[in-house]
Amino acid sequence: MHIFKTLTVSALATTLFLGSAFAADLITVPTSTPVDLPIYAEPGFDWSGFYAGIYGVGQHTTVNDTQYGLGVQAGVNAQFDFYLLGGEVAVHGLTGGSGNTSYGQILGRAGLIVSDDVIVYGAAGYGIDLGVPAEDNVLVGGGVEVAVGQNMSLEAQYLHGFPISGGNPKDQVTVGANFHF
Repeated sequence: MHIFKTLTVSALATTLFLGSAFAADLITVPTSTPVDLPIYAEPGFDWSGFYAGIYGVGQHTTVNDTQYGLGVQAGVNAQFDFYLLGGEVAVHGLTGGSGNTSYGQILGRAGLIVSDDVIVYGAAGYGIDLGVPAEDNVLVGGGVEVAVGQNMSLEAQYLHGFPISGGNPKDQVTVGANFHF
């Protein structure tokens, strides 16, 4: 009977040992999944749409020396992810140097949005001196524009005018403000 007791105690001890091993490996089913809390991120400046603005200009030519003036511009932009396409018309009056004149230009713009509030762009187009003698130029350059509010931006731009007629190359620097609609 002693052997029977020993076998019974051994079998019972083995069963308890295995049972406790199985108890440690319980299968659990999650009742919910972890969800990230929504975080509000303020959207960046929307560069798409129409704008109009005013600017100060400095223009240097070999014939008229350096002239200064004020101008107005209007344009439209289309923002696609991180790049921008647009067009602009502008006219400004110039004084100083060897006289007074006015200058009109049509530009196309293509640029990159480097942050939510800053774009860097290249510009090319056509410019015409509306004074005497009438001269026209191919304009090439670029600039940077920074949003400073919900619907306002500040812009700095450089353009070089390659003469088509008149043989008078131009270097033009503008600084201004645009109001976006």
